[in-house]
Amino acid sequence: MLQGKKILVGITGSIAAYKTAILVRLLVKAGAEVKIVMTIAAKDFVSPLTLSTLSKNTVLADLTNNDSWANHVMLGRWADIMVIAPLSCNSLAKMANGICDNLLQAVYLSATCPVVIAPAMDEDMWHHQSTKINLAKIISFGNYLIPVENGELASGLVGPGRMAEPATIVHWLNDFFSNNQELKGKKVLVTAGPTYEAIDPVRFIGNHSSGKMGIALAKELHKRGADVTLIIGPSHEQMPENVTVIKVISAGQMFE
Repeated sequence: MLQGKKILVGITGSIAAYKTAILVRLLVKAGAEVKIVMTIAAKDFVSPLTLSTLSKNTVLADLTNNDSWANHVMLGRWADIMVIAPLSCNSLAKMANGICDNLLQAVYLSATCPVVIAPAMDEDMWHHQSTKINLAKIISFGNYLIPVENGELASGLVGPGRMAEPATIVHWLNDFFSNNQELKGKKVLVTAGPTYEAIDPVRFIGNHSSGKMGIALAKELHKRGADVTLIIGPSHEQMPENVTVIKVISAGQMFE
């Protein structure tokens, strides 16, 4: 189910970050296109070079880099799903309270795709009341949770707090896309945007429609497995990927 899927992996500062290299390898092996954004702290636990080699894409981490800042909105629009693994206690708190002080948080706040988190922290941090409140908040926002596992932790304690194993995360993603393919095999035609009806070679009657609603519908239909054709009038909006786009000007052309 991951063949051709665009998966954005976010990595925060946690010892469990070493597992994310395995996760990236499994995702690529399953046919997914993987891009990675990480916090500066995460670079202390896993090398961007390793992740770049495994994903075949440049790893982004620096909010002060002009290219990274310009790309943060597009990353959230590019992905079919964003997976933050591991999600540290600190980054969880930032997500819950809308703090945007690094590139990963900026991408999360601007993401239009589903977001799934795989937390990782010590047992006492996991059981702390503030963690429970923050977790409940971001789940209430519509994000998905892959539960922590029980086992030996970095502190030497044994209990809940371990990040889910990479194979478990891949299995979750397979189930997610399988359950969201209810339109597979269906062909859907979407019309969007304005039309311009010529009065003479210079003047026309038109409207200010942007086509945003139709484009959003086309993207969602594609995510649910439909074969989508989008017929759109003059629009400056970015056209969706993996959708057949037919550009027209007049209502007559749209009808044809």
